[in-house]
Amino acid sequence: MIEIKIDKSDEKKYIYQQVYDKIKSYIVEKRIDANEQLPSKRLLAEQLNISVNSVTTAYEQLLAEGYIYTIERAGYFVEKITDLHNKKASECVLPEDLREAENAKTGWLSFSHISVDASMFPWSNWMKSEQKAMKHNRAQIAELTHFQGPMQLRLEIAKLIALTRGVICEPEQIVIGAGTQSLIERLVSLSDKNTKIAIEDPGYRRFYHLIKRIGYHVEPIPLDHNGLNIQALHQSEAKIVFVTPSHQFPTGTIMPISRRNELLNWAAQNETRFIVEDDYDSEFKYETDHIPSLQSLDQNQQVVYTGSFSKTILPSLRISYMVLPFHLLRKYRARYADIMHEVSGINLYTLYYFIQDGLYQKHVRNMNKQYEKKRIQLIKRLKYTFKDQMEIIDVPAGLHFLTYMKTIKTYDEVKERAKEEKLEMYTLQRFNLTNRVESEQRLGIIIGFAAIQEERIEEAVNRLLRVFS
Repeated sequence: MIEIKIDKSDEKKYIYQQVYDKIKSYIVEKRIDANEQLPSKRLLAEQLNISVNSVTTAYEQLLAEGYIYTIERAGYFVEKITDLHNKKASECVLPEDLREAENAKTGWLSFSHISVDASMFPWSNWMKSEQKAMKHNRAQIAELTHFQGPMQLRLEIAKLIALTRGVICEPEQIVIGAGTQSLIERLVSLSDKNTKIAIEDPGYRRFYHLIKRIGYHVEPIPLDHNGLNIQALHQSEAKIVFVTPSHQFPTGTIMPISRRNELLNWAAQNETRFIVEDDYDSEFKYETDHIPSLQSLDQNQQVVYTGSFSKTILPSLRISYMVLPFHLLRKYRARYADIMHEVSGINLYTLYYFIQDGLYQKHVRNMNKQYEKKRIQLIKRLKYTFKDQMEIIDVPAGLHFLTYMKTIKTYDEVKERAKEEKLEMYTLQRFNLTNRVESEQRLGIIIGFAAIQEERIEEAVNRLLRVFS
């Protein structure tokens, strides 16, 4: 006979939970033998002076979890439970090297190329778009969306990039995903594993490691003053090449029309080749008009155009897209038609209204004005402070520019001093994909200006001066 005490004054646990917990502990601790019969529901209810329903609920939960079994017209019996071999308690404690420190950036200033100025974001307009989505698209939000993203949003993106970037496409060619990296992984995976893939050097290191991690050979291609070196590309035997022609990352180079044509001619020599155009920072152009995309020049369906809303809206939104040529779209649909779309439906339809109502383009125009003011002020301050010690590669585009500092310090010393000064900044060395020998006493520093507030530019430049002092 099992003994159970019920505390009816316990407001934290229902009575059936107390019965369940006690019987379960008896079974686990082997205080009730396997195959031993439990009291009938009515008998146990009478013993404990509780309702039969409470006992029934407790038994049903034990039955569902496999602690007991039932025999028709005979009652409930204890299952034979396999012993669990537990590790030492110390092995279940999170090791110190895996513990995450709080991301405390108190007092820091940022020259990061990744960050944006969140204070510019029109939260009220975004919320209005979200309210429209919740009002008019409840059914679509409640369901799983198309694996390429909602057609309404793809149509708006197609119109937007046709107007602003000259991209020629149908909405069916657009694939929306949670960030550019996930889209690139799927795109590359459409090719055989023996396919060589070329990438700019210096370039986007995350793409480099991503492509290598999924088992492809990556060939870093050096740059010259016009961008990707076409002769080196021919020598690489690559069939896919990643480029950032509108604002090369991290050098900022804008690829001229002759080099763009050379790149397209390279692709046209072999129908299995294609170019991935990462239109990095293309929304931000100062002093002159926006330069049309490489895809707008393509006559052979050999350019994949990729874009993102991370810089124009918020990085945390994680909405990117790519425009696939017809032959790659067929492959993509054959491979990925059964995947579930990973972006929040609410965010997708909010973005749809944000673009459709003209709020997105209004926001981008405002950002261009504000970022240009910051850029001019920052460059002026850097020239005043560093004079001939700093060479500024002044390309009027994007949210960063490249500088070269005359210094006897090493890259490692600069990184340590930047930490001491609480100054977030990145060096050119971080984005070198090969161990190239750089000229002594000249370090490449990437200066991002989006996150820094205008009133703190002078302070940030003074910290940078102390880094190199």
